[in-house]
Amino acid sequence: MVCIRKVQLSRQFLGSFQVTNVIWSQSSVSFHSQKMSFVSISSKPTQLGFKICCSAKETAIQAKKETVDKVCSIVKNQLAVPDSTPVTAESKFSELGADSLDTVEIVMGLEEEFNITVDETSAQDIATVQDAANLIEKLVTEKTE
Repeated sequence: MVCIRKVQLSRQFLGSFQVTNVIWSQSSVSFHSQKMSFVSISSKPTQLGFKICCSAKETAIQAKKETVDKVCSIVKNQLAVPDSTPVTAESKFSELGADSLDTVEIVMGLEEEFNITVDETSAQDIATVQDAANLIEKLVTEKTE
């Protein structure tokens, strides 16, 4: 167990975040984990004792290569991209000739292929193959939890 000015963090607590790196100081502890990219817990002296402050930033999920490859294939098929034109994770739908209707059709194809539902707000944030693949990984992960 770790004490930070009356704040105790148990190994079980840290383990629940799948902690990979811990940084300690006199008044705070910060750590990186597989679930959160940066979590910070600090204590600040006040007249009545200590004020405890916490913050966390969610880690963006990075898609697996197989997901990216499958998205590339779907996009290439949906947009009838010639075999000579490479479609990579960095490919932007707009640069491949997709208009807004094409993008909607791509999202529908991805929903069908991966058995997921993409909300309208998330669909509007998709600009590249990597964006789509990362969103798919996130939705599939949430679905299995």
